[in-house]
Amino acid sequence: MRRRRAFVVGGGLAGIAAALELADHGVEVTLSEVRPRLGGAAYSFERDGLNMDNGQHVFLRCCTEYRRLLERIGSSGATVLQRRLSIPVLSPGDRRSRLYRSRLPAPLHLAPALLRYRALKRNERLHAARTAFALKRLDRGDPALDEVTFGDWLRERGESADAIASIWDLIALPTLNVRADRASLSLAAMVFQVGLLSEAAAGDVGYAAVPLSRLHGEPAERALRSAGVDVRLRSRVERVVRTDDHFEVVCDDEALAADAVVVAVQHFRAAEMLPAGALPETDALERLGTSPIVNLHVAYDRRVTELPFAAAVGSPVQYLFDRTASSGVGAGQCLAISLSGADEEMRLSPERLRERFLPALEELLPAARSARVERFVVTKEHAATFRAAPGVERLRPGAQTRVPGLLLAGAWTATGWPATMEGAARSGRTAAHDAIAALESSGRRPRVPA
Repeated sequence: MRRRRAFVVGGGLAGIAAALELADHGVEVTLSEVRPRLGGAAYSFERDGLNMDNGQHVFLRCCTEYRRLLERIGSSGATVLQRRLSIPVLSPGDRRSRLYRSRLPAPLHLAPALLRYRALKRNERLHAARTAFALKRLDRGDPALDEVTFGDWLRERGESADAIASIWDLIALPTLNVRADRASLSLAAMVFQVGLLSEAAAGDVGYAAVPLSRLHGEPAERALRSAGVDVRLRSRVERVVRTDDHFEVVCDDEALAADAVVVAVQHFRAAEMLPAGALPETDALERLGTSPIVNLHVAYDRRVTELPFAAAVGSPVQYLFDRTASSGVGAGQCLAISLSGADEEMRLSPERLRERFLPALEELLPAARSARVERFVVTKEHAATFRAAPGVERLRPGAQTRVPGLLLAGAWTATGWPATMEGAARSGRTAAHDAIAALESSGRRPRVPA
């Protein structure tokens, strides 16, 4: 019996995870990626002699599928994972706070940090602790949670505008890519319950120690080719067609046959290539919407901070990361400023962004006032993620479509997670397992590797 053939459309984290899982189960796999590299939305580029990531991506200790994927492609050693959660929080005027976990069991592990959190007034600290306990008790299976915003729920609990900005958006904004006022309560509850409130170590922060292409794209390509996957870069898939007994993937003016197909591209691209009737609601993917991320890369002629990363409150800066080592800068310091839910910043020119954010950095980092800015580079991802607004959970499709053997993968599918690297990795493995089950149920059993 010939080996079964699967075609994976898209070489982001979801596609990589799906292709490796299929290949590890004896399926003959072709992966097509329109870009000249793998890695999807998490990639690096070189400009003016510096290596820069398109955006700053972090993960948490609870991101088990993403960490598993890093292990599979051999790059887990190129990351940093905190031994214990600790997030420095900067405010203008060189005021500093810290969010950290103590040795107490969850959810009490965060109580000392909240009670000492200088970005909040004393009464707001106690109130935030009570709100955290209420958030932990929410039933994420209740569909009503997806009909209201996280911000409305917080205000009903009596949270002030300052508290929402200084504690709740500090976590919600970078994980959901929208502010609390626009975020689904269901997804916000997931982030806080799984990432912070259920297990003490779950929220320990990890990030890349090397450029993202060296963490994801390059090692993934080596792992895929070693597993026997036919990796096709600069290859555009136009559509997927179902015939009587197989699929035809129309790619670069030719039709390639496959027994199963995993479509692992952005949701608005997937909508264009799926066959009619593949989804119950034809416009569901378009209605998922998009949310942008803007990143600023600032190279100084000297060091301006010793912090590896920090959050900011009372400032247009949201998070900053020291990317000096990975950027290859010979002297000075290179900072990456990550701006999530950046609808306003998307409309600003690099000059306007420079005028707004360089003074803001000087307010947070006094040493920056005497430093010279040698490079200021802006990257914009206008459709970085789906929009995590109320009602979005109902629109997110599962891995299986109405066409047997045609699967979906991507952080926008119904993983239960927001649009994160963990969600992408989870979706890829889920789609691969469903593809294998579809092959087996149709009598087209994949060869089990020895």
